[in-house]
Amino acid sequence: MRIVVEQWSPEYGSPMAPDGLDETTATVDVEVEVPVAAWAPRTPPPGTAAPAELAFVDGVRRVDARVWVESDRGSTHQGLCASYAAGVVRCNGRATVVDARVDRGIFCDAPDLVPVATRHGRFGVRPVPAPATGDALSLALQRCMADLERTVSEAVPDDCLLVLDGPIRERTGLDHAVGYVKTHHVSYLPAVVQDVVPRLDAGQRTPVFLIGDGGFRRWSWYLRLPGDRSHGWAGVVRCELSPDRTAAEVVGVADTCALVLPRFASEAHKDPRAPQNLYPIAGLERELRRRLGDARLLYRALRAAS
Repeated sequence: MRIVVEQWSPEYGSPMAPDGLDETTATVDVEVEVPVAAWAPRTPPPGTAAPAELAFVDGVRRVDARVWVESDRGSTHQGLCASYAAGVVRCNGRATVVDARVDRGIFCDAPDLVPVATRHGRFGVRPVPAPATGDALSLALQRCMADLERTVSEAVPDDCLLVLDGPIRERTGLDHAVGYVKTHHVSYLPAVVQDVVPRLDAGQRTPVFLIGDGGFRRWSWYLRLPGDRSHGWAGVVRCELSPDRTAAEVVGVADTCALVLPRFASEAHKDPRAPQNLYPIAGLERELRRRLGDARLLYRALRAAS
């Protein structure tokens, strides 16, 4: 018997779903780069050039207070007041936060909802379709944060490799953006090629595959970062790219990511989510949380304003 302790700190969960990976319901084409018989770990070919500059985009969110809104019509509605932020850090020999934006909102399905002005911040109206359950409120907050991430992403030049922390989802107009997925909940690869992932060395990737046959489609590949190799999926991330790119373009981006992203992999003694939580992303998260302000101060301000 062999027992392996996950490198991630337990407070951050696990990079792998605790109940195992769910089978995807989407159609997956694994032969867009090579045929199934040729599936094997791939190393960036000689001559692969590193971009002069990379940009990393991330967002953070925080629930400042859960509220009950009593409507003028006599009904009572559950809601929440939350702060969220998004920013960009650009790396070109040094890492610099070039954009960071903070917003706050009151999320609720009350029909006559009004903003909440406090001494330390204004919480604008963020309507949520009824019935606003806890999950609906959380999803609405996530969407607002994603919209803010998109806003800061649009200012990044197209010739800069843009890495979004998380899946690309349906973010149109960001064809140069790479979605960077740290945690795995779904198994996208069929059994015939799935054993390639555990065989990856640091800086190697799987061949590119295409997810989806309608609706939202995206290119994808798996990449291993340097560090812990205690189990087959240790240090493995999944990257995504817009379906509007050609297969040849995607292969080039995948090789570039395999070349440069391992340079930013974190180490366990510095980050509880090493190596997947890249250093620029971790630094940006800290800066954004600082800009959200003191949670206790905002909570007291909300109590006073209400």
